[in-house]
Amino acid sequence: MSTFSLDEEVKLYTSNAEREKYSLLATFFGIIVNLEYLERAYVRDSITAVEYSPACTRLLSQYKTMLKLVGDEVESVEGFMSKYKMDNPAALHRIQVGVPATVEHSTEAGPETGKWVAETTQSFITLMDALKLELRAKDQLYPYLQELVTGYARFKGSTDWEGRSKMVGWLITLNGMKAAEEITEEQKRQLLFDVEHAYTEFFRSLSGKEAAN
Repeated sequence: MSTFSLDEEVKLYTSNAEREKYSLLATFFGIIVNLEYLERAYVRDSITAVEYSPACTRLLSQYKTMLKLVGDEVESVEGFMSKYKMDNPAALHRIQVGVPATVEHSTEAGPETGKWVAETTQSFITLMDALKLELRAKDQLYPYLQELVTGYARFKGSTDWEGRSKMVGWLITLNGMKAAEEITEEQKRQLLFDVEHAYTEFFRSLSGKEAAN
């Protein structure tokens, strides 16, 4: 019968490859925990939006980079968090959305300048053109959609627009896909419909504000 000493150090790895794997997983774990603390600090007003936005963007970028490195070990962030008993709901939501809360929710009030309108309009057109050209892969559509949602965040009151919530919903959907994964034909048609509807609502909402002024 084999015996072992309780004072003997238990090693997670027996090779350099295994050591690197656990090192990467530990870093991945740490990014999620840091994102959780950041989200909670922002909600509690412990940090300002100016401090929060770049820090959150950096952590999300690091998360995406690390996900590529641990891809074989992590099928999904939800599965990873369940496996290691992680209770970080705020971090999970931020990862699913893929952009900082300052973009998801318009927190910065300010005048809707002509430049902002022009840039957001261009974002709408670019995304609609991409869909009409049959682009379906995540890495093709996500940058356009992310830019559009970011443009939305500039407009005071945009959180009440139905179109914006739909675009955030699509952002979450794409963010959960692999880079080369494609949306279906049905999803493409629905996304195009939602973008066109949001485009119409965007100008109708701005026109209503101008009339009120």
